Amino acid sequence: MIISVGEILADMIGSGTRENPAFMFKAGGAPFNVACAAKKFGAKVAFYGSVGNDVIGDRLCEFARSRDFDRLSIERRADANTTLAFVSVDECGEREFGFYRKHTADALLPKIPDDVIKSANIVHIGSLMLSEESGAEYATELMSRAHALGKKISFDTNFRTDIFSDTEAAVQTYKRIFAAADIIKFSQDELDVFGKQYVDKELKDKYVFISMSARGSIWQAKGECGHVSSTPVKAVDTTGAGDAFFAGVLTVLDEAQSYEYSADTLNFALSFGNACGALNTLGYGAIDCLPDRAAVVKFMSLKA
Repeated sequence: MIISVGEILADMIGSGTRENPAFMFKAGGAPFNVACAAKKFGAKVAFYGSVGNDVIGDRLCEFARSRDFDRLSIERRADANTTLAFVSVDECGEREFGFYRKHTADALLPKIPDDVIKSANIVHIGSLMLSEESGAEYATELMSRAHALGKKISFDTNFRTDIFSDTEAAVQTYKRIFAAADIIKFSQDELDVFGKQYVDKELKDKYVFISMSARGSIWQAKGECGHVSSTPVKAVDTTGAGDAFFAGVLTVLDEAQSYEYSADTLNFALSFGNACGALNTLGYGAIDCLPDRAAVVKFMSLKA
């Protein structure tokens, strides 16, 4: 099982004109997207997150209950609002984010019982919580408990400079999380922020996955590496494509039932993840257009 923990929020996807904008509500949040995707791809999944006691929180809880998770815990916070992300999408499907995160619930997360952690293979942690001291402390404590119980820690970098007041301090916080994680995802842009030399030297004992959009993806581990190209598609909206990619990777690793992964497993994880990410760009939103496992396997066979 994969436990995914972190932000669940409303993606408000923009359309219309500058003078008359319109926004479409979609459920989102990187770790929630990963949870929804991994479940769609066939994994057993638990999700833990928090929302405000407000109408957006109501909609998100209702949506989460419809995902048929194996375990679900969303805490309702009367002292915080539900997080919003305003998303603009250009004609190529690329997007830009602007977050509404004043007094929001995304870093005020419920504690995960030890018996739930024991039932999982991988504990996946989102990054938005790291912008708050309480969230960073929560992540550190959870990683320590999960490791003590013999579980692998997955971390999605998902680095966004607009949610941190001090970028350099944020980089140092991330590096502390990297040091404790086992499985780490970067985008090409994020790799540029932290530096390839840092990743190659300091994270050489980790399982590192780098998504490069149309150029495919790379894995690095134990001094080895592999690259798998992607099949081009006509993207409508890339929101959540990286989350779908990483959910595909984690689904394969979860099924491997091993603490060490072979090059064959890692290459297959990239192929599966690439297909998941590509297919998810064919519609709007991070979750509504997720392919099922049969569609992913068919897409992979077309490439072969």
